[in-house]
Amino acid sequence: MADPKGFLTHGRELPARRPVDVRIRDWKEVYQDFPRPALTRQASRCMDCGIPFCHNGCPLGNLVPEWNDLVYRDDWREAAERLHATNNFPEFTGRLCPAPCESACVLGINSDPVTIKRVEVEIIDRAFAEGWVAPAPPAARTGRRVAVVGSGPAGLAAAQQLTRAGHDVVVFERADRIGGLLRYGIPEFKMEKRHIERRLEQMRAEGTEFRTGVDVGVDVTAAQLREEFDAVVLAGGATLWRDLPVAGRDLGGVHQAMEYLPEANRVQEGDLRAPAIDAAGKHVVVIGGGDTGADCIGTAIRQGAASVTQLEIMPRPPAERPGSQPWPTYPILFKMESAHEELTEGGGTRVYAASTTEFVGDGDGNIRALRLVDVEGPASGFAPIPGTEREIPAQLVTLAMGFLGPEKGSLLSDLAEDGGEGFFDARGNVARDTSYMSKVDGVFVAGDMGRGQSLIVWAIAEGRSAASAVDRYLTGDTALPRAIPPTARPLV
Repeated sequence: MADPKGFLTHGRELPARRPVDVRIRDWKEVYQDFPRPALTRQASRCMDCGIPFCHNGCPLGNLVPEWNDLVYRDDWREAAERLHATNNFPEFTGRLCPAPCESACVLGINSDPVTIKRVEVEIIDRAFAEGWVAPAPPAARTGRRVAVVGSGPAGLAAAQQLTRAGHDVVVFERADRIGGLLRYGIPEFKMEKRHIERRLEQMRAEGTEFRTGVDVGVDVTAAQLREEFDAVVLAGGATLWRDLPVAGRDLGGVHQAMEYLPEANRVQEGDLRAPAIDAAGKHVVVIGGGDTGADCIGTAIRQGAASVTQLEIMPRPPAERPGSQPWPTYPILFKMESAHEELTEGGGTRVYAASTTEFVGDGDGNIRALRLVDVEGPASGFAPIPGTEREIPAQLVTLAMGFLGPEKGSLLSDLAEDGGEGFFDARGNVARDTSYMSKVDGVFVAGDMGRGQSLIVWAIAEGRSAASAVDRYLTGDTALPRAIPPTARPLV
């Protein structure tokens, strides 16, 4: 353990964010450097708690107390080794995961939990800076070929594990760059894409092959894929977005978040001089109160929006853990993300318990305003409250209301025909057994495509677990970490 009295003598600290008026002028990550002494103090707060519930709170089973102790003792290289023992990409999770581990931290029962995420980020960033993150190619090749469809966190995790097991792995991505939503869905200010590039450099050196611009099911059929490869891992994500079918939905200026965000990211990649969907000078309304909605807010502010309003149909969450969501469950709490801070300081508004009733046009086919009404809570079915109808200006609306499952394109349609009844589960995701295999022999499913919309940490955990199952399927045994059955759930 770290300092036995650390949790008694030190409070929780986080690195400061760059000033709002400074950071909204660029697209760099928002956090300032965390001084080393402050980080050591935070690592020292990790308790000798007997049963570290953070292990179970994290779908990856990250060895949090171990690397906190190693950081406290200034053994950073070994801390990086322990971090990588369970997580292929801590630089992603440390920046993007909502940290269910912290919600399950034993210290959080009656105090502020350990700053787990920040310690994780600092370990992996130092490991890259020191050159400790080196390629780990396999000692021998098996001669078996595996196709991974999709290059998000689940696909990349599965690919890296299978490559290291000695298989020849090809990752197919329909976009022009590798990374999935990490690449085009996450804004640069939340995670700079250099973090993806340096990890891909390692994976290429290990032997993983990447093929971009390939729409599997169209450019390469399911039958061709199964004929060419000994196993297939489906990791295409849950990209079927939820829509809002109200009057005026077809007006110009109403877009899905995943139509809007990739354009901004392509500008940062240098592909475009200006995005086709631009918030500059416009009144922007973001519908959806989750992380994707926050990404739209931060993007619109950096593009120079005249105003930004965020709408959420649910009531405002409480600031502290309610009795109905006791420790160590993951509570739904009011959050002030960096984009929300920028929204508030810029005079924007977060509106809760409100529902859109109509998009109002300007007479030329474009949106001019949005009509909304306050609603009761979910127990009433979000019944509208009479007399609260109103109109707000809107020249750009982004729909950030989540995803409904995987797209049912030709790839899944062809596989479903081969797999027969039961290829999809009741929620429309690709069904799989306890070894992550679908109804089609040799075709495995990992991440949101089988699980439904979820957390990045779950995607990596499932990619690792599916890789273990694939390795066993191909060779009869596996030295990869034991697969977690898809039905398994942590306490949070």
